[in-house]
Amino acid sequence: MSRIGKMPVVIPEGVDVTIDGSTVTVKGKLGELTRTFQSILKISQVDNTIVVERPDDSREAKSLHGLTRTLIQNMVIGVSEGYSKKLELVGVGYRAALKGSNLELSLGFSHPVVVEPPAGITFEVPSPTEIFVKGSSKEAVGQVAANVRAWRKPEPYKGKGIRYEGEHVRRKLGKAAKSE
Repeated sequence: MSRIGKMPVVIPEGVDVTIDGSTVTVKGKLGELTRTFQSILKISQVDNTIVVERPDDSREAKSLHGLTRTLIQNMVIGVSEGYSKKLELVGVGYRAALKGSNLELSLGFSHPVVVEPPAGITFEVPSPTEIFVKGSSKEAVGQVAANVRAWRKPEPYKGKGIRYEGEHVRRKLGKAAKSE
């Protein structure tokens, strides 16, 4: 049996959970998230915890047990605390700015790159070389951060580009000098 799947998800104060069959809706101070899970598993609410049970010992139920519990946990954390990813811009002339709610990036192209945030996502730019992507959905925050990073991935020779906070870029040696 899944060790993670057996653990109950604790619902903090201020979070409201509604379970309708295999659809779970979580509401909190940072928004509302809804997700439909496989009907193979039984999701129930006991006091202020959510329990995911698997009625049979089938292979499919085993593989979904821990995943379902983790996704519900991420929903609860997302609406109560929220998620954020920090991106760093490394390179001469690489900078970011907010234009309304849009993110404007100068990345060495002939034009600025404008990134519009999807619903539920916000950008923060505390300095021209730092970007925070914030939201209540862990998946959406990660995807938007990956989309922003894709504009200029860190390159291995000079290390320039957009990288996650704490990401280590392996540097390569340049061209060797011609020996005579």
